[in-house]
Amino acid sequence: MMTAFLHAGHDVVAIGNEPEEKWSKQFADEGIEYRQIYVERNGTNPVKDLKALSSLRKVLAEEKPDKIFTYQAKTVIYGSIAAHQLGIKETYALIAGVGSVFLAAGHGIKNKLLQTVLCLEYCTSLRHCVKVLFQNKDDSDVFMEKKILPEEKIVYINGSGVNIKKFTPTPVPETPTFLFIGRLIRDKGIVEYLNACRIVKGRNEYIRCLLVGPYDTNPSALKPEDLKKYIDDGSVEYFGEQADVRPYLNQCSVYVLPSYHEGTPKTVLEAMASGRAIITTDAPGCRETVTEGMNGYLVPVKNANALAEKMLYLANNHELAARMGNESRTVAEQKYNVNIVNNVIMNTMKL
Repeated sequence: MMTAFLHAGHDVVAIGNEPEEKWSKQFADEGIEYRQIYVERNGTNPVKDLKALSSLRKVLAEEKPDKIFTYQAKTVIYGSIAAHQLGIKETYALIAGVGSVFLAAGHGIKNKLLQTVLCLEYCTSLRHCVKVLFQNKDDSDVFMEKKILPEEKIVYINGSGVNIKKFTPTPVPETPTFLFIGRLIRDKGIVEYLNACRIVKGRNEYIRCLLVGPYDTNPSALKPEDLKKYIDDGSVEYFGEQADVRPYLNQCSVYVLPSYHEGTPKTVLEAMASGRAIITTDAPGCRETVTEGMNGYLVPVKNANALAEKMLYLANNHELAARMGNESRTVAEQKYNVNIVNNVIMNTMKL
């Protein structure tokens, strides 16, 4: 997306919480300036959130941008507020998933309080945005039902898109092989995947189940000792975090993401572009990527047995998995091509 902005003749500054020493050169090689800000992705400490607002204000005051594009909850909220305080008129926000706070409504007093605070913060910040982009209608409906946003401010995009030249089809391996890529947090369905893999391997020891992704600071994240028992009994092969996931997509015959909710899952789009059948959940953001029986299957959320059943079915039907993979590639080209998504964003931002 940032490269598309550059090609349209604009200067681009990327702002994130990772160290400038780590990222400045890589961004500079693309013609983009990188600035570090202070922000904690997780956590509810108001002092630290005020520090994030101050950090954003400082960088925005120095850069004086004409337009701002924000994503991730805290930078959407505090970035929009900082921009308004500085008189920057054109702020656009992407809500790439509403998050577990909204979806766990009613689960305890703490969650209700967090949801109330988050609603107030979104109401305060998003009123200053020209447009707010969503990746699925379920998420936008939540914001409209809670009167955070009017419908006229909403724009839909098909995820963040996928580079169909970078992710290309490869032959589906003969050995049935499943793959999960993602942060090892419970909301991604990692526990269901692990338990399904254990069931599948119990039925056919020759099936491979691969796992790629980092541990995380999220409160629902798995700890190494949680995963160890699945590695030790051979349920999964764990490869940690990888900068390039294509070698692992090439090894799999079916991609699996049993997530509880998404904006639009990037890894699913990359697997589709790689020509792989998909098994994911009938959940917001996930269900949009699969036409049942055409390029994959949808299973209920938090149901390892249903997941294992579909995994075993595709393990025993190699030609069907390959045919579904071809269909996935077609959908990726026609619907999720990153150039199509970028054009919608740029038209929305009048770039």
